[in-house]
Formats: sequence, structure tokens, C-alpha cells
Amino acid sequence: MNPESSDTIPPISSPFTTTHWSLIIKAGGACGTAADNALEELCRAYWPPLYAFIRRIGNNATDAQDLTQSFFEHLLSERRFSLADPSRGRFRSFLLTSLKHFLVNDWRKANRMKRGSGALHLSFNCDPEEAMYVREPATNETPETIYDRRWARRLLEHALESVGQDYHRAGQGLLFEEIRQLVWGAGSEHGYAVIGPKLGLSEGAFKVAVHRLRLRFRQRVRDAVAATLPDPENVEEVDEELEYLQKVLREGGASQDVA
Repeated sequence: MNPESSDTIPPISSPFTTTHWSLIIKAGGACGTAADNALEELCRAYWPPLYAFIRRIGNNATDAQDLTQSFFEHLLSERRFSLADPSRGRFRSFLLTSLKHFLVNDWRKANRMKRGSGALHLSFNCDPEEAMYVREPATNETPETIYDRRWARRLLEHALESVGQDYHRAGQGLLFEEIRQLVWGAGSEHGYAVIGPKLGLSEGAFKVAVHRLRLRFRQRVRDAVAATLPDPENVEEVDEELEYLQKVLREGGASQDVA
């Protein structure tokens, strides 16, 4: 399929049409397969920042993995999402507050229970997160700051994954995989001279393809951020959260803005 054809790429749409808060409120007081599956997906998307926090407060890799899994199993099995109140602020803050409460008050009780007893068992591959943790230089930053930075990175990763799914569904997976490095991350525009000809694109067509992907990615990031807020239609709040997440990324060495 011709990489230059923009008609094969579906219009920009958001996979985050259901906000995290509305999903939680709906599922918090209900028991059902659909609700459980949706919450499990949410947990799988946002466990890395919590793992980073648990590691940063002094737990080893094995304990951090066990605590992360136990926290989400406890959250789901006890229907603790029913306690969520969007008026209290961001979903990011709700998860961290819930984790701190669990670590202080609930871990010993939960640990005495047989693992998997009446609870959904979530299994996370923590190896990539652990490798990232080990590579990070020593810092005096608080565990909360580390959590926020990993939250921001995971949100960007999640947004890029969803954009990639759009391209793969449209038969443009090769184009996406080749130029994703120029959208966010360690990529450099020096890659234009190599990647464009590899795809059989003229310089102008290649620049257009990268520009379109960047626009789609930035919109998806904005949608993802909005989905974590109590009022996703509040442009000022979305801008404020985006600005904060970009700030913690820059402080951690990220050089590229995404909004």
C-alpha cells in the first residue's frame, strides 16, 4: 500500500471517549463482566507509575511487583473504586492516594489472605519497568515526583500505542513503525534523509507524513489527559495538567514537548 496515500489513514478519533472517572463511577457500584474487564484494562494501563513509586520508597523489585499486583487485586476485589470521587481531583492523584492508604493500612491484612482468593489475579511483566528504574541516575527527587514523571511517560506511551493501532488497522503499520521515532522519544530529524527514501517517499511527502502523525499523536495525548480529569471539557484544566506533565518530563531530561 502506498505510504503517501493519506486516504488510508482514518480520521482522528479518540479511544478515550469514556473518561476514567465515569468508568469508575459506573463500575464502582456494579458487578459485571464488562465493568470488570474495563477496570482491569485501566489497571493494566496505569500500573507502571505505581510500581515506580513503590520501588522509590525502598522496596526491592520482587516486593514491588507483589505489592503492585496486590494493590490492584485488592482495589478490584473490594470494589474500592466505589469510593472514588471525581470532585477530589485528578485520577492520577486518586490512584496514588489509594496506594498510600493500601500500603499503610491494608497491606498486612491483604497479605494474610490467600492470593487469588475470590479476586481477579492481575499479572504484570515488571522487567521493562525494573530495567528503566535501574538505569535512572540517583536523585533526591521525592517518590511522588518519580510517580508523576512515570505517569506522564506512560500516558504518552499509551497515546502512541493507540495511534499505532490506527495506522496498523489502515494498513499503514510500516509507515508508523518507521517514523514513530520522529514523533516522540530519542528520534532526530536527521533520520529524514534515511527513512524517507527507505519508504519510497519524496522529501516533501515524508515531511507531510511526519507532520500528520505528530498532529494525531498530540491530539491523542490531549484526549488521554482529558480522560483522567473530573471535567474533560474544561480546556483550562486540560492545559494545566498537560503543562504540569511536560514540566516533570523536562525536569527528568525529556527534551520534546508533545502538546
